[in-house]
Amino acid sequence: MTSELVVDVQPKEITIAVLEDKKLVELQQESLDGSFAVGNIYVGKVKKLMPALNAAFVNVGHKKDAFLHYLDLGVEFNSILDFQKFVEDKKKIPQLQKMKLKSEIDKEGSISDILKVGQEILVQIAKEPISTKGPRLTAEISFAGRFMVLIPFIDRVSVSQKIKSREERARLRQLIQSIKPKNFGVIIRTNAEGKRVADLDAELKVLVRRWEDNIGKIQKAKVPALIYEETGRTVALLRDTFSPSFEQIHVNDRDVAKQIAEYVSIIAPERKNLVKEYNGALPILDNFGITKQVKSLFGKTVTFKNGAYLIIEHTEALHVVDVNSGNRNKSKLDQEDSAYEVNVAAAEEIARQLRLRDMGGIIVIDFIDMSKGDHRNKLLAKMQELMAQDRAKHNILPLSKFGLMQITRQRVRPEMEITTSEECPTCFGKGKIKSSILFTDTLEGKIDYLVNKLKVKKFSLHIHPYVAAYVQQGLFSLKYKWKKRFNVGMRIIPDQKLGFLQYVFYDKDGNEIDLKEEIEMK
Repeated sequence: MTSELVVDVQPKEITIAVLEDKKLVELQQESLDGSFAVGNIYVGKVKKLMPALNAAFVNVGHKKDAFLHYLDLGVEFNSILDFQKFVEDKKKIPQLQKMKLKSEIDKEGSISDILKVGQEILVQIAKEPISTKGPRLTAEISFAGRFMVLIPFIDRVSVSQKIKSREERARLRQLIQSIKPKNFGVIIRTNAEGKRVADLDAELKVLVRRWEDNIGKIQKAKVPALIYEETGRTVALLRDTFSPSFEQIHVNDRDVAKQIAEYVSIIAPERKNLVKEYNGALPILDNFGITKQVKSLFGKTVTFKNGAYLIIEHTEALHVVDVNSGNRNKSKLDQEDSAYEVNVAAAEEIARQLRLRDMGGIIVIDFIDMSKGDHRNKLLAKMQELMAQDRAKHNILPLSKFGLMQITRQRVRPEMEITTSEECPTCFGKGKIKSSILFTDTLEGKIDYLVNKLKVKKFSLHIHPYVAAYVQQGLFSLKYKWKKRFNVGMRIIPDQKLGFLQYVFYDKDGNEIDLKEEIEMK
């Protein structure tokens, strides 16, 4: 299996797509506006204590106060508070290695014994805001790397349970124990298996420096304040998914491509040439067939094999997936074998959809009924095998007597939700539009206004691929005539995201020109 990473950088958001054998398996979109991403560290202020929940609500700058449970304070919370007082009161930042850690807090204690309203505390985002809920917080600060996670104020080393070799676990634990600074804890990740001392030591130093470079911001912070911003979503995703199967990483922005190339050169110097800057005329997502896959994969109904399809419904509490055989007809198979074949194919698509949409919480799947216990056991084993590639923590229960499979899947950020239906861009849902044969006249009028009124001499016009083909057909095409008449540098870009009679103009720097707004202001 080969994997590719495609990164689409736009003025307002970054879209990251992971392809496996050209099939879209992960899609993430991150707004470039201020976002509350997992891993960000804040100095927040306690707004309200909830003894009944044994939790507190903390203001970290989000419109909804963030939630902090007592169990998420961490056993070393007293040491964190003591360190925070030193940082706030003194000009010189104390070295954590030289501090004496305080006693651990009582695991059965109460939030009101530890915190008070108005208190300033150091916290980290554990879950992004989802639906109407604010962020979920933890006071146990950590910095994630490719091979390990660094946890200040905890003086111990843990090893991932996925590393099965007893000798390797002992080697890694002894190695990290010998090189880590005092009062820093380390969780050794699965990726560290078999790695050299130099690689592990280099990353450990990077993570310790990340703590030291950012902790001093507490002194100048105006609460609530962002102290440390987690690595960009692009690099964070790459950190968790990078593997020898990656063939190419395509990026349509020079700065982001450089940032990714620098990261790759650190974690895999021999593969730094994987990163390619994309400069094609087509939008990068169209070029790699991602736009078309998104349109077909994010609707309520998802077709997957020989007419079979899934119906995916979402509620506040859970997600429901119904498997349907459709109008497929295979006379060679009896009803039981046919149902099993459809269910196995459905399992493959469902495992893909869970990763793609990042569906979390409870997922209930209504498979086609099967009477044979062997088929039911094989289907469970198949789903477990398919979900093994999923990085999110999950648990799969066997089929119930009603043919339902229940899955719980970790949810740390909002589910990816993309509307695949399109509102008519010319009538805006009213049902009546101007004659389509006059559309090219409309475009010509817009170009005239753009050139003669706004004095723009170089731009690109994004239109539907069918319209682009019509505009550019023939030796003396409409495009040729427009360039000749208006004496402009113009590019026609076919864009699959646009409706049939929709258009968007961009200047030479890639910024959208809102002609409708300009004409209204005229």
